[in-house]
Amino acid sequence: MAKKQKKGVKVANNIPIAGDMFKPATSANNGKVWVWGADNLFPQRLSLLARSNSIHRGIMKSKADYIAGRGFAYDDRNIALERVVKRANGEQSLAEVMHRAIYDKIMTGNGFIEVVFAYGQILFFHQDSTRCRVVKADSDTHIVISKDWNNHLTEYDVTLPIFPAFEQQSDKTMRSIIHLKDYEPMYQHYGVPDYVAGLIDARIGYKTANWNEQRLDNSFQLSGVMSIAQDFDSEEEALAVKRQVEQKFAGKPGQVLFTISNEAGSSQFTPIQSSNEGDWLSLHNVAKEDMVTAHSWYVSLSGLDYATGISSDRMLNEYSVALATIIKPEQEEWLEAIRAALSKVGIDGSSLEFINKAPIIEKPIYMKVWEARKADGMDYDENDPAQQVYLANIAKVGGANE
Repeated sequence: MAKKQKKGVKVANNIPIAGDMFKPATSANNGKVWVWGADNLFPQRLSLLARSNSIHRGIMKSKADYIAGRGFAYDDRNIALERVVKRANGEQSLAEVMHRAIYDKIMTGNGFIEVVFAYGQILFFHQDSTRCRVVKADSDTHIVISKDWNNHLTEYDVTLPIFPAFEQQSDKTMRSIIHLKDYEPMYQHYGVPDYVAGLIDARIGYKTANWNEQRLDNSFQLSGVMSIAQDFDSEEEALAVKRQVEQKFAGKPGQVLFTISNEAGSSQFTPIQSSNEGDWLSLHNVAKEDMVTAHSWYVSLSGLDYATGISSDRMLNEYSVALATIIKPEQEEWLEAIRAALSKVGIDGSSLEFINKAPIIEKPIYMKVWEARKADGMDYDENDPAQQVYLANIAKVGGANE
């Protein structure tokens, strides 16, 4: 039985700063893996950030949804391929597995998919990127999967070779793990997310929202100094009164400062006037715009609601640019890995393609019905005479009936 490892550093309940990423690459777990961040918990911090900032989370979800598309199109005569698409493993379709891996890659800069050869079949499983670490060696050849890097117990580790290598496991299956990462100079072992330059903006967005919550909890009371004048018998009695008053009236996060005066007189509250609401709003709006830029994404596709409104033409134009420069290149990177894995068991995955759908349904009038149904991921028959009709003809019939 492996020795119990020393407990790792707990993930603090705060949001990471960019500096956490820029640390020298060292080894953890007695030199077994390359650390991911200063304390080997950088992906955990990024996951915490994703749950703490609504703008950041919304942009990531939007980007993941567009890259994952609306499932897959493929040659339905390829029965083996159809089985993989509909049931990549015992519980999930290939689309579900891919969506999770794509979201991970956007959030942490790294995505992992486990490939299993078992009983003559190939299976694909998503592996949470926060659980994966690269084994320290001359070259990156293996990934260690741990349930908990906070309290790391080596006896629960699973070590898998990086695709295209496969190794037999204790259950007699052959396994490998696909590791895709966003390239960043100076970082060989792990990818870096696009938004790494916007981590400070994400912190600002989190802090401004948190500041508003604290003001609401404090019932928007004024900040100030409360001087309590009273003749106390002892210093202990004065401090006890001060603590009681603070607990009851200070509010959250304690906007009122209480002072004690051991002299007879009247108590007095001196407000501290502040007119920084506009500054905070400006900070929040600038951080929001910077986050969209840091994500290499587009305002109209991000799901953010802007007061000026967004036209359908702008949305379609930005979608077209995103499709050509971000969405399809990212999809092709994943498809290349999946097709290569399928070829290992003799399955032709050349027809496998993501189904992309524009945010606004606007199909060209020269498209035929079967082409439109294919674009929407619906069943289609290009030899069906009823589906050979052009959309322009359907629109004319509809207009005449109206």
